[in-house]
Amino acid sequence: MRKWPAKIVTEAQTKFTFSRRAMVLGGAQLAIGGMLATRAGYISIAQNERYSLLAESNRVNLTLIPPRRGWVVDRFGKPLAINRTVFRVDIIPDRLREPDRILGELQKLLALTADDLDRIRSDIDEGSGFQPVEVAENISVEQFAAVSIRVQELPGVAPAEAYSRSYPEGAAVGHLLGYVGAASAKAYEESKDPLLLTPGFKVGKEGLERMFEPILRGEPGARRSEVTARGKLVRDLAKRADVPGKTLHLSIDGGLQAYASRRMGDQSSSLVCIDCQTGGILAMASMPCYDPNSFSKGISHLEWDMFSHDDHLPLINKSLQGLFPPGSTSKPMTSLGFLQAGIDPLATINCTGSYKVGGSLFHCSQRRGHGPIAMHEAIVKSCDIYFYHFARLAGIASQAAIARKLGLGEKFDLPVPSQSYGTVPDPEWLLRRYKKSWSMFDTVNSSIGQGYMLANPLQLALMTARIASGRKLEPYLTAGNHPKAPAPLLDVSTEHMAFVRDALLAVVNSGRGTASVARLPVPGVLMAGKTGTAQVRRISMAERAGGVRSNASLAWKQRDHSLFVAYAPADAPRYAMGCIVEHGGFGASAAAPLVRDSMTYLFDPDKAMALLEAQERAWGGTIKERMDRKSAAWAQAHSKAPTETVPPPDNSAAPEIANLSKADVAPPPAKQDSAPVAVETLPDPPSAEPTPILAPGFGNDVAPQ
Repeated sequence: MRKWPAKIVTEAQTKFTFSRRAMVLGGAQLAIGGMLATRAGYISIAQNERYSLLAESNRVNLTLIPPRRGWVVDRFGKPLAINRTVFRVDIIPDRLREPDRILGELQKLLALTADDLDRIRSDIDEGSGFQPVEVAENISVEQFAAVSIRVQELPGVAPAEAYSRSYPEGAAVGHLLGYVGAASAKAYEESKDPLLLTPGFKVGKEGLERMFEPILRGEPGARRSEVTARGKLVRDLAKRADVPGKTLHLSIDGGLQAYASRRMGDQSSSLVCIDCQTGGILAMASMPCYDPNSFSKGISHLEWDMFSHDDHLPLINKSLQGLFPPGSTSKPMTSLGFLQAGIDPLATINCTGSYKVGGSLFHCSQRRGHGPIAMHEAIVKSCDIYFYHFARLAGIASQAAIARKLGLGEKFDLPVPSQSYGTVPDPEWLLRRYKKSWSMFDTVNSSIGQGYMLANPLQLALMTARIASGRKLEPYLTAGNHPKAPAPLLDVSTEHMAFVRDALLAVVNSGRGTASVARLPVPGVLMAGKTGTAQVRRISMAERAGGVRSNASLAWKQRDHSLFVAYAPADAPRYAMGCIVEHGGFGASAAAPLVRDSMTYLFDPDKAMALLEAQERAWGGTIKERMDRKSAAWAQAHSKAPTETVPPPDNSAAPEIANLSKADVAPPPAKQDSAPVAVETLPDPPSAEPTPILAPGFGNDVAPQ
């Protein structure tokens, strides 16, 4: 094997190699050092603001302060919705650890019920994770302190001092104002507004609270606090106050709204009052109703089930969404249509108690008939036969035209989430809606406010206000919409209007009308009005032969609706009301006394309140007391856990009722107005079409006409 000669390394070569390596390493070090210096310079200069903010946020916690909602006040400045300071506890689901343990601790500290825990767990499961879930609101100072000192042991729990929405009148304003609640995850995803995630912040969910959310919300405040790395509060650094929302002024008379709601007792009913001079809505009461204070806190599943299964429909605003046959309250309107069509008001028809149309027999409220009767007395005594006969002569066109002029079938420009328009039937509507041809049966039925005709209580009140004033009033709810000039006159003869008004005055005050029970107990003030009884079932020939069953003997949903419309004072109309008591019987037995007492409140509140207080003692207490007992009874019947019952009210003062007449406490049924309209189908002719008799619906029956 060949051997290579050994390489000789000189001192010069060694120095050269070392110098080259040193240069490479030095260059690399210099490059790395330059990069680090450049990066340090970039971070310290270009990114100075960013990292300063990050450092500050690590040291300082910025918290939004929910703004106070604007108040809602009535026409006199009386508060209907206010704010009050409360202590509350929320849970942030994303920060929650050991939920079972923490909920168990909160149950002990806050005395939560099993139903409360079910609601909280459900809200946590359905929430978005970052959205706060309310645990309890309006807790005591002691409970708030007990949670606050344990907050480090309860990750995800957020105790706070906040403002809570409060409704002094409770259920009396539920459907009118609505309620507030925590913002939904969908609302946050759409707006990305961090305020929606702030514990204690609530938005309008229903009614005026929802419609005026931008005005009532206000601007949030903020608080800067120094905290440790573990999030423990060190001190508050600065605070910016919130800007409260604006006050919403309504046309509502808060006293009348509360009185009418209380006066309804446990009836399923609605009353609307309108100012005959301006069109302002003074009251829009619908009962029964939920308490917005409870809804704003978040109702339990049991309470929701109770409302959902209540056949009196407490979740429906009957004033705007309830549709009912107007019954005989439409007869003044129909009479105006007759007069416009050229019917002589002195022309008479002999009322024998029944009237044959084709193969059907229509009945009057007076079984033996009223005898010869003209228009004035037909309104006063509510004679159906008169309207059957002259409706055939005048035709449906005149009825439909005057109904639309007086506000039926109309959608109003009001700040409400929804309203039903009702139905003003005519041949074109029937063909479009049901693909059917109009018949004389439909004309006859419509003449007394039955058949396809439907209206809500607001429309009935407006119809009455327009008749009383002779002007095309437009209803409004907010003070800012007060009209600057009087409403235009209706395109209706003043002589015809005067004729109908005179008849309405006689209905209440002549002693021979159907609404004598509605005469006002206020000296010098006369009220004009018209009763109505709307049938919701068909009365067979066999039943009529043996005697029509009384409403008291029927199931609640088969009883007639009780209606009444009125205005006062009759000589200078200022207030007009429309009222329905669902399945309340004859118009004079339920609706007329309710309107009478509510109208009395406007002229003599002390007398009206004395009557109401006696009635409430007889009924078992105030609205809240009765609702509390009902809720407790429902919970006890539908919950496995025993529920403490609410004690009945103190009736020690009940003997005071003896100072009032029986009529004051529970007005007896008065003279029957145009009672159940029964249609009997006779053998001839076989092609006769049965007349439709519609039960009330809830919802929009037809688009506005």
